[in-house]
Amino acid sequence: YEYRRGDFLVSTDPELLDLDAIHSFLFQSYWARGLPHDLVAKSIENTLNFGVFDKAEQIGYANVVTDYTHFAYVQNVFILDAYQGNGLGRWLMECIVTTLQAHGIRRIILVTRDAQKFYHKCGFDTLSNKDGWLEILVESPWSVVE
Repeated sequence: YEYRRGDFLVSTDPELLDLDAIHSFLFQSYWARGLPHDLVAKSIENTLNFGVFDKAEQIGYANVVTDYTHFAYVQNVFILDAYQGNGLGRWLMECIVTTLQAHGIRRIILVTRDAQKFYHKCGFDTLSNKDGWLEILVESPWSVVE
């Protein structure tokens, strides 16, 4: 899938992705701090990727874990600071939702510690019934202690 807005491009083509740029951002993020380069590569190989580009430069990214039938989990969403405030994050989320809907996916979820307001503006709602959701949280062997 490919979406264009002026000089900007959102693409699901993994060949366009700049692995070093993605790793550099994720390595510093609160949700993937310390994530090794090889695990970023493995994640890219096993998910649906959305790269955001200004001409040839990668300026944003998100990836989606999905079964391509009814469920998708969006993760690792970012737009570089220099490009924020221009609607690119919202456009990226629109591209993701449009692509997933084209596959017939009915439930799209994500988890965020600090951007609920942004995702609400993108059409996401807080889970109305969390009672059925369960998790096993395993401590990460690669996280950096803050």
